[in-house]
Amino acid sequence: MQAFFRCFEAAKAQGRRVSFSALVGAAVLAMGSSPALAWSLDDVAKIASQRAGVPFKEALQAVPAELAKMEYDDYRDIRFKPESTLWRADKLAYEANFFHVGRHGDSVRVHEITPAGVKRIAYDPGKFNFGKNKLSPQSWGDLGYGGVRFFSHLNSPTYKDELIVFSGASYFRALGSDQLYGLSARGLAVDTAGSKEEFPRFTDYWLQKPTVEGAPLTIYALMDSERMTGAYRFDVKPGEQTITEVRARIYMRQTDKPVTTLGIAPLTSMFFFGENQPRPGDFRPEVHDSDGLMIALDDGQGGGEWLWRPLQNPASPLVTSFSMQKLKGFGLMQRDRAFRSYEDTEARYEQRPSAWVTPLSDFGPGRIELLQFATPDETHDNVAAYWVPEKMPVAGKPLELAYQIAWQGKNQQLPPNGWVTQSRRGIGYSKPGADFSSQQVQFVVDFAGPALDALPEAAKVEAITTASANARVVESLAYRNPATGAWRMTVRIERLKSAEPIQPIELRAFLQHNNQTLSETWTNLITH
Repeated sequence: MQAFFRCFEAAKAQGRRVSFSALVGAAVLAMGSSPALAWSLDDVAKIASQRAGVPFKEALQAVPAELAKMEYDDYRDIRFKPESTLWRADKLAYEANFFHVGRHGDSVRVHEITPAGVKRIAYDPGKFNFGKNKLSPQSWGDLGYGGVRFFSHLNSPTYKDELIVFSGASYFRALGSDQLYGLSARGLAVDTAGSKEEFPRFTDYWLQKPTVEGAPLTIYALMDSERMTGAYRFDVKPGEQTITEVRARIYMRQTDKPVTTLGIAPLTSMFFFGENQPRPGDFRPEVHDSDGLMIALDDGQGGGEWLWRPLQNPASPLVTSFSMQKLKGFGLMQRDRAFRSYEDTEARYEQRPSAWVTPLSDFGPGRIELLQFATPDETHDNVAAYWVPEKMPVAGKPLELAYQIAWQGKNQQLPPNGWVTQSRRGIGYSKPGADFSSQQVQFVVDFAGPALDALPEAAKVEAITTASANARVVESLAYRNPATGAWRMTVRIERLKSAEPIQPIELRAFLQHNNQTLSETWTNLITH
């Protein structure tokens, strides 16, 4: 790490202005000659801290004209050559390859950490097959790479599947066994719900060459943005649920543009339509990468409330938040794992992972913010969820973060007592003249879980339902479903005539028996 500061001091002594990109590269080259040198989060943090002390300067990577003119399908024809895969010849537990830089020029520098030292992996066009494209990559110089992806024996001892991908800004996504890519995570979200979102991006990656069998895959990343920098360490443990352990230090820049919302452990997903919001004309019952936001609050005594918010595809942007003193965990979940719920033989939405975030250090008081906005189809992400700390970090004092993301499939995080299995909106058959007004909305919600299974046959279960001040609860019933034996709740809500018609209605409901809470709290928002 001293190499970085030697380069920096030498540049100052000679009166030269040297970009931090050049300094990072020079430092890593110098480190490569020191066989005993280790690399850690502290090393990345020193670079991030130094960067935070100077004004942000956009890294302008000139994109070759040939690349800039490429169409999306032409870019997809550029493939990394399998024989060039990093660590394949060593027959290690993990392998890595690289994305080519695209027409937008979002380039990253990649370094390898080995027992012999740290070295830069320079761009090599010979590692790529350019397909049908007629290009002259030998004239492009050192472009860097468009991202990194890693492989492991996730599903088979004889074949390495994709495990985790880092590509675009600070986005990454991972897979557990028998999963297909769905939602993504990010290093940081900045003013996501504001008028202009800022996208911090990873500019450098350090890949630690695996040396110990069974050890996690370790990746370091350096983040840069207009108002902050960051140092990250990712430890990835593949399995039925792949665990990504994240440790980070965020450094705020001194700027006259204060950050309004700093999103910690952000998740990004897609909800097009579902059982609570069906789409006429589509043969598929549901299309989404996630169907709900789950939150676990920590009451400081080993318990706390669990919340379930079904996702939706709103007509206009919708921002809601859930404040608390202490967070136990949150996630965007794909709770419905049945093929019959989607009937899509290509997309296989039932195999998309849930992502459950657990703090490994105390996040302190704050809120979970959920952003949902309209999407015209399933190709656009339209959902984001993240933790917003009550107190914003200040320049000169790093924000230390430690949390893990569990990428889960069929066996996923659930509340300890009971949980929602489906939420359906709509009114069924009613007799002519029945008391249903145009201002009323009905939900039918099914529950499951051990607390419900343990009830005696004749148990009296209540649906405890509340609505915001602009509505009243007309009906709230809990009863056994005679077809399945599970418990069902029917809730009917009426918007007050005096209420503002565009103001959303907030609902909360849970099942109770003899003052004992039997389920998570189902919390929904009626926007129309």
